[in-house]
Order: sequence, then structure tokens, then C-alpha cells
Amino acid sequence: MKIGFSYSRCVRDIADGVVDIDNVLIIISRTDFDPTNDEQWTSIWLGYRNRWSNPEWIDCTDQDEQRYRDISMELYSQGKLHQPRKFGAHPRRSPYVWVDTGPIGYEQYEQPESVQQAWQHYLMLAALTGSSNEKETLTY
Repeated sequence: MKIGFSYSRCVRDIADGVVDIDNVLIIISRTDFDPTNDEQWTSIWLGYRNRWSNPEWIDCTDQDEQRYRDISMELYSQGKLHQPRKFGAHPRRSPYVWVDTGPIGYEQYEQPESVQQAWQHYLMLAALTGSSNEKETLTY
């Protein structure tokens, strides 16, 4: 599972097939918009194509718009798009686009306590976003 830190760069990776949307745990973005709102979507689409200092979607065509919006609406409807600005926070641009979650290859008793705690936090986040884990049932 992946945690994303850039709405525009993460959606681009999903659209380009670099990341499978089903492998996204959550995207924590600096945006504050609703992709189902036509006016807000138009502002985001045009902004990332050419208006803002980092026009992440500058190479996109008009034909790409609906695919990008569909991805955005799916992330939004599944609760995978967390926007701290909606709650008054103003996060800085992260140098990371994605981080992978979930320690793999160790049994619970072989892991240090800090890794066990991190795994439990991951399971809680995955359960809250409706994600599943093939290895074990999500519990927290």
C-alpha cells in the first residue's frame, strides 16, 4: 500500500499506470477542493495544466481531463484523499510523492516493538479507508 503526498503528482502516476489506484492507502494533499464540483474541478484542472508555479499536468491534453477527474472522484469517494487545508492546516510541499507502508517478511514476534506499533497504525489506517490486506484480516 502507498501513501501519497502530492495530489497532482499522485493522480498523474495513477493516470500513467505507474501506481494502481487499488494500491493507494491515502493521499495527503495540500489541495482544498471537491472534484465533484464543476467549478472547483475546472480551477484545479486549469491550475495544474498551466497557471501555477508547478504545472504538474502541463503535458496533458483536453482528452485527459475526464480520466484525471474520474481518478480524483474515485479517490475522493473512497476517502483516500485527505486535504488538511479543509481543517485549517497549511502543509508544505513534500519532497516525497509516495511512501510504501507495511513491513513484509517478518512474523509479528520477530519485529521490534516500534515496527509492531507502526504495523498496527497501518492496519488502522487501512481499515478506516476500506482497504484490504491479502496477508491478514485488518484489525486494530
